[in-house]
Amino acid sequence: MNIFNILKEVEKVDPEIFDRLDPRRAVFKHFGGFGKKLAAAAIPVAFGSMLNKAYGQTSSPSVREVLEFALLLENLEYHFYLKAAATNIFPAPAGKTAFGVIRDHEKAHVDFLRTAISGLGGAAPTTYTDANFDWTADGLLGNATFTDYPTMLAVAQAFEDTGVRAYKGAAPALITNDTVLQAALQIHSVEARHAAHLRRMRRDMMPNGVANLKPWITMKDRGGLPAAFQGIYDGEEATTQASVNLVGTFNGIAIDANAASEAFDEPLTVAQVNAIVAPFIA
Repeated sequence: MNIFNILKEVEKVDPEIFDRLDPRRAVFKHFGGFGKKLAAAAIPVAFGSMLNKAYGQTSSPSVREVLEFALLLENLEYHFYLKAAATNIFPAPAGKTAFGVIRDHEKAHVDFLRTAISGLGGAAPTTYTDANFDWTADGLLGNATFTDYPTMLAVAQAFEDTGVRAYKGAAPALITNDTVLQAALQIHSVEARHAAHLRRMRRDMMPNGVANLKPWITMKDRGGLPAAFQGIYDGEEATTQASVNLVGTFNGIAIDANAASEAFDEPLTVAQVNAIVAPFIA
């Protein structure tokens, strides 16, 4: 087992892994002494402990567990857009068209995940229907989700911003399956584009739109969403990446904390995502 190569491969998928550990140089120094301090059989245990520290889990989820969780999230989004795109509350045709396009993207994601899970063998992937979801968010939104346009856009932004961070958090667990990892990261990029477009819609296409709302997240600002959605944005205020503090002046270019936080999306753990979406699960 070449620990150094494994660390480098994990870093390719999650460049911020060393922010959750000691500085990068220190991590490699610690593992450089493994041959002197530990029997070879103990190395996998120590390495697993290191990853647990990085990702806050007592055990790494299997590829199937990650895909099943992603399937739940994608079904949540797909069934949301399916109902939303069918409403007549859009103030302009462009909004309805956008929701239809995103609906079709989410359906493609659902279909891919079902195919990927089936390809792993074992039980069939879980099937979800509209009845599996609570569009009132456990009463928080009442009946406004599909009757009030600003609320519908806010929920869409919440789902997409969550999806971007969820896929980033799940990527390391998929590193053993190149095909699935590549597709998951492609879905991640699509979710990011959805999030950016919906933020533009909330700024430009909503009556009394959210002024100065950017297509990306600044610090941990929730962009006008209710306080109950703060968990989606907590942690996004990070300004250090791969042990490098991005705030400062580099080659004459000044980078402040806002700009540094905007440059990267931070991963969410399964537990964090579960806490966010739990009100929407019936």
